[in-house]
Amino acid sequence: MFKHILVPTDGTPLSQDTSHAAVALAKALGARITAYHAKSQIASTTFSAAIFDGDLVDEATRAQFEKAAEASARSSLDFVERSCGEAGVPCETMTTPTDTPAEAILEAASQCGADLIFMASHGRKGFKSQLIGSETQKVLTHSKIPVLVYRWGDVA
Repeated sequence: MFKHILVPTDGTPLSQDTSHAAVALAKALGARITAYHAKSQIASTTFSAAIFDGDLVDEATRAQFEKAAEASARSSLDFVERSCGEAGVPCETMTTPTDTPAEAILEAASQCGADLIFMASHGRKGFKSQLIGSETQKVLTHSKIPVLVYRWGDVA
């Protein structure tokens, strides 16, 4: 049924737990995984552009931000790669800089030819769910391929 699963990850315990579940599913289906990290592109936001492009921050500080974002991406992706390796599931990795993670996830799924996106959900309810922009909800709304939402706990 599903042969190529995109697993977005940000390195949090929630995404690590989700990636373990995705690996188990991939193993059961004989599928492969592409782990994806939407790397923060802090320097392109209006606020940070004013800081970075003005006199407040020099190029070395910008380079430190980029280096930290790359290290975070690598750490997140390495976790999924290790899980796949332990389970014998083929795995590739992707990362792109972005200000819009949901759009980047959808683009990554298209680029790698995934036939399923396996994502986490915090399970927030009520007003709190409205305040926190859910990337999962955005992906669900706009995806042209199936999205499996892995619920992790029930955060009030």
